[in-house]
Amino acid sequence: MRKVFRNKFSDGLEQLYRKGLLDCGGPAKALADQAHFSELLEKLRHKEWVVYAKPPFGEPAHVLRYLGRYTHRIAISNHRLLGFDGEKVAFRYKDYAHGGKQRIMTLHASEFLRRFFLHVLPLRFVRIRHFGLLANRFRKQMLPLARTLLANDSRPPIPQPAPMTPTEIAPLWHCPRCGGPMRVARRLTAAQLYLEQLDSS
Repeated sequence: MRKVFRNKFSDGLEQLYRKGLLDCGGPAKALADQAHFSELLEKLRHKEWVVYAKPPFGEPAHVLRYLGRYTHRIAISNHRLLGFDGEKVAFRYKDYAHGGKQRIMTLHASEFLRRFFLHVLPLRFVRIRHFGLLANRFRKQMLPLARTLLANDSRPPIPQPAPMTPTEIAPLWHCPRCGGPMRVARRLTAAQLYLEQLDSS
């Protein structure tokens, strides 16, 4: 993932530079020279990018709820907007630094819009990408067909197999060296696995 993101980021940076859309002023003044910019880009493309990921603070349901706020909602809902006097926007927010208390913030309209547009995806990026029957290209034709076929299917549903016990699962795992069956010695959650790695370093 980090390699893909690194390459996409550097390619995008190069395109913006060629179109003259990068502001090379102030501390970045030296980058106005194409040779300096090319040198920086070369360094970026060979640098190992680091992904900072932490274990979730809760169950998978919490993670889905958190991601759902980004995939199915906009940056700020209308009920949080309290007023606009022609210059400044007042809105309600949660102050997580002080126990999640509701507070009111007032920002100049240009600053409010700047923050709002940080949540708008760049061109050709999508929040949810659908495949198969739900892909935009096929959805109109394939979904009605799928519903028709399902409605006409008179076969009884396929019975689901009973979940396997650990003793039944074990023979399915074979040692890559000797080929013998492996057994589960210990089961770890993601958080426990993370802590184990910390302890061993």
